[in-house]
Order: sequence, then C-alpha cells, then structure tokens
Amino acid sequence: MSTDPPMFALTDEHRAIREAVRDLCEAKVAPYAAEVDEDSRYPEEAAKALQQADFHAPHVPEEYGGAGADALATVLVIEEVARVCVASSLIPAVNKLGSLPLMLSGSEEIKKHYLTKLASGEGGFSYCLSEPDAGSDAAAMKTRAVRDGDGWVLDGVKRWITNAGESEYYTVMAVTDPGARSRGISAFVVEKSDEGVTFGAKEKKLGIKGSPTREVYLDHVRIPGERIIGEEGSGFETAMKTLDHTRITIAAQAVGVAQGALDFALGYAKERQQFGRSISEFQGLQFLLADMGMKVEAARQLTYAAAGRSERGDADLTFFGAAAKCFASDVAMEVTTNAVQVLGGYGYTRDYPVERMMRDAKITQIYEGTNQVQRIVMARQLLAGVQSEL
Repeated sequence: MSTDPPMFALTDEHRAIREAVRDLCEAKVAPYAAEVDEDSRYPEEAAKALQQADFHAPHVPEEYGGAGADALATVLVIEEVARVCVASSLIPAVNKLGSLPLMLSGSEEIKKHYLTKLASGEGGFSYCLSEPDAGSDAAAMKTRAVRDGDGWVLDGVKRWITNAGESEYYTVMAVTDPGARSRGISAFVVEKSDEGVTFGAKEKKLGIKGSPTREVYLDHVRIPGERIIGEEGSGFETAMKTLDHTRITIAAQAVGVAQGALDFALGYAKERQQFGRSISEFQGLQFLLADMGMKVEAARQLTYAAAGRSERGDADLTFFGAAAKCFASDVAMEVTTNAVQVLGGYGYTRDYPVERMMRDAKITQIYEGTNQVQRIVMARQLLAGVQSEL
C-alpha cells in the first residue's frame, strides 16, 4: 500500500496552465468566436495566439521542442479553448490526433523530423482515416498505397478531414495488402505540398464552422519510403490506439463548451428580471441549473480520470476513453440546449453565444466515433472484464 499522500485535486502546475490558457482565450480567442462562426473562416487570431503561447500542440515532448504537456494538461488546454470557441479548440486537439500515430508507432527519424516541425509552428497535423464508404467501418477503406521502388504511391479519397487545407502534414491510413482487411492497412505521412494532393470544397456544417472540413484527394501521390509510420500492416492498430487517447480530447471539448454555456446561463439568470425578481430565484430554473452544473462536473471528473489513464497507458484506457467521450458529449448537448432554454427567445438568436455553443456541441457526439460506437466499445470492454479495479 502506498504511503504517498493521496492527490484529490489538480497540481499547482495544472492549475497554472488552466489559468494561463483561460486568460489567453478571454483576451485573444473569445472576441473573435462569433465572427469566426458567422463568416465560416479559420480562426487565424486564435491560431496565432495559441502558437505564440506554445498551446497549439502542447502534447509534443520536450525532446522535439514541444511543451511536453501530459495528457491532463493537454485536456485542460483544449477544455479552456472550447469554453469560448470550439472551432479554435480543434487546433490543439487535431494536432494531437494527427501526430499521435507518430509518437505511438513512428521511427525516431520520422518523430524527430515531423514533431519538431509541429512544435515550432511550421505546420499543423491532420488525421486521414474516414472515407466516403468507410466511416464507422474504417477497415473498409479503399485508399491504396503501392510500393514503387524505395517509395510508395498513394491513391484515394479521404472524407471529413478536420483542418484539411490548413494543415501542412497528414497522417494517412491506406491499404497495402487488400486481402488482409484491417491487418493490411498501413499509416503514412503525406505533406500538403506533395504533388497530387488536393482538397475539396469546405463542408457547409451545422457547427464548428471556423474549422474547415474537406475531402483530401490523393492522385498518384509519390512519397519516400521513410514516411511510413511503423511496420507495414500496423496502421489500423495504430489508428485504434490513437483514438483511445484522443477521444479524451473530444471529451475535453465537450466539457469546455458545456461549461461555457453554463457560465453564460448563470450570468443571464441572475440579471434577467421577470415578475418583479431575478429569474434565478425561481425553483424550477434553479433545478435546471443544478442539473446542468452537476452533469458538467461529472463529465469533467470522468474526463480527467480518463486523461490519467491515457498518461499511464492503463489497461482500461479503451473503456475510459470511450466512456468519457460518450458521456461528456451527451452532457454537452443537453447542457447547451438547456442554456438556450434559460435565455428563452434570446437564446435562439445569434446575438448571444449559447445557440452557437449548442450547434458546436453536436459534433462531439459524432466525430472520432459516434456515441453509438462508443457504447459498443464500452460493452465489449465490460464483457471482456476490462474495467477499473473495483
């Protein structure tokens, strides 16, 4: 039995990170959030501010020039950015998603080359797994990678690629052995500047309008052999391991946007007068706010617990990653919807941020595995006996 004192709170370092990101976001991200959404434009101001503060890819280890943030610190960064602008929170989140396959499976050479570039701000990293006919069934992908001398030639289409066109680097999953299904998939790094790489039009989306989502077209894209990530045929396993870790960043986004909506609803409820008194004095509204606060905090604690498992690489990470993402995103949708209800007719207008938060929250139930898929993942883990030590 450990004699170390138990830790039931964030460390001073983690609290300092939260405070620093919150101050930065209030000053340099929040003022542009409504405009970014209204104009469906990339949040350049947020991207610049996050990069200058080294929060654009905080997960990159110090040995590659990064901040070396642990999984919980990375969650705190993403949560705080999402609290004011979910689209902007996709900058650190997708940089982790796109580059984590290299950290998990890449050679030292590929990690040093690309993680150093990411940390220095030379370009972001996107993740190319989904295809037009391969969404939840990712193993059904058709993008091919064929050996050509010492290199590879890639052909195919990737869909729903976050920050496509903005990112300089892309982790691409492609079939190298068509007869082996998931064991025939390999991972590669493709660069935006590679000949044959083009992008489709930006999707017209319900929310996260400031984060471009495009198709990525690979037309006979020739890349050197050293750009394969890990061993040939290991790509699908790497992709699934990556999602175990990065689903927690989606949970962080969900917690952040839910907290942002709750914060605004609380402030409004205290100021809004009806029937001669503040609406916050009415028990019906108090019950609504209480449920919102309770569920946000439950989602936060589950997300932080999952982040701890991500950092340690615990055996129950798959369960906790799926649980945190699923629960927190369901909470985010409920809380942002209720925040609109608290504001009434005002909440339904773009003059107030809660309708944007409600629209942004919806995607957290869908990307990086729908919540229906998360429930399948959790059930399989439970049936296999993999859960926390109880």
